Amino acid sequence: MTATSLSKGANLVVGAAAVRAELVWSAGPGVPGVDVSALLLASDGRVRDDGDFVFYNQPRHASGAVGHLGKRVAPGAVPAHTTDAVEVDLRSVEPAVERIVLCASADGGTFGRVPGLSLRLLDAGSGAELARFDMTAGTEAALVGGELYRRQGAWKFRAVGQGYASGLAGLATDFGITVDDAPPTPTPTPTHAQPPSVPPAAPRVAAPEGTAGPRLTKGEERLPVDMRKRLSLRKEQVAVSLSKHGAAGVTARVVLVLDASGSMSALYAKGVVADVVERTAAVAAQLDDDGEMQAWAFASNPARLPDLRLGDLPEWLRLHVRVGEISLFRRGRKKGLHPEQVDMRAVGVQNEEQKVIAEVRAYVRGNPAPVPTLVLFFSDGGVYRNAEIERELREAVEEPVFWQFVGLGRASYGVLERFDTLPGRRVDNVGFFSVDDIGALPDTELYDRLLSEFPSWITAAGRAGIL
Repeated sequence: MTATSLSKGANLVVGAAAVRAELVWSAGPGVPGVDVSALLLASDGRVRDDGDFVFYNQPRHASGAVGHLGKRVAPGAVPAHTTDAVEVDLRSVEPAVERIVLCASADGGTFGRVPGLSLRLLDAGSGAELARFDMTAGTEAALVGGELYRRQGAWKFRAVGQGYASGLAGLATDFGITVDDAPPTPTPTPTHAQPPSVPPAAPRVAAPEGTAGPRLTKGEERLPVDMRKRLSLRKEQVAVSLSKHGAAGVTARVVLVLDASGSMSALYAKGVVADVVERTAAVAAQLDDDGEMQAWAFASNPARLPDLRLGDLPEWLRLHVRVGEISLFRRGRKKGLHPEQVDMRAVGVQNEEQKVIAEVRAYVRGNPAPVPTLVLFFSDGGVYRNAEIERELREAVEEPVFWQFVGLGRASYGVLERFDTLPGRRVDNVGFFSVDDIGALPDTELYDRLLSEFPSWITAAGRAGIL
């Protein structure tokens, strides 16, 4: 098949079942970074929710029809020949999706500084080039390069070349995405080329109709402005995740458990654990509006940490997100600790999950609540007390507690990753997933995974008379 060279506004029928849209440019000194994304639009020309935005931090649409493939540098090319691409399986696109807009953003600059800019449409099966659209740009920081759209039962591709001097915020607003601090009336410039990569405050989409929106939580008004903004966005994302799983408006007590064993040292030092706690605080803030979360650290022994009150989050992170310390000759309390700090030498360095599980169970029994309890348990593995852990969690089946375990890395998780398939329980009271780099996991995906099994447990536990 011979490739078609398109001018701006031209279109062609797409005969392939799946296509790859590939943005090509010449990288080099002073050239901004470029990121490709896709927006799935309904008949009104707008996204339905945040899941319709596919980009490097949300690389796959829930339907499986659109995926972000990432960057690739052609070997040996001078100047460096770089591509970023999305792939679309046209057979799997939902009927409600009328158009798929192919966008790009220039990180830290404009597309006028990006040479050799071209959008190629390829047959994803054979790799054959179907069409090419060469573009030039000026001051635009974001652009719509092209679009796939339905016409009389067939898919077509159009070369668009629409640039936005207002950047990603302007582009996103046009298609129904609300970006924090976006300008009120973005004006597209009639050119080609544009969007900067997604800023730290990622695009926010209003919760879909029927979703219980974010709760106002006691203490959040005392947080620093940047942390308060992150919390607000994350609570919206938690509310959307709950709604997706049929649990809009549910309330729960949230308990946090942090692995403080020696193998976790690097994750603490790099700030990964502190980031996990801040992101987890949004779950507690949305599920329980008292602004508090009970917390434990564990290694050889468990240690109850002071309750995390939302308004004190920055100070809590500073004082209590700490890994274990080894002392061969420990005598008395370590000097220099804040009165509320745990002496981490008493916590030790080994993995004894069963001890902290038992302590959290005892706390729940001794402090009954009118709502279920969700335990968010973070560990990097090294699980070896399999029989003891299994016994504790089997006994906990009759208690109003769901245990969500999260593996931070590629270590051995023993019985935890097998618990979903263990027979002989009236309800499945345990969830587990692991990630190689939780810091790279976008909030939307983290909350979807944290909350995917909790709602179904609530239903099952209610039917079984546990709740």
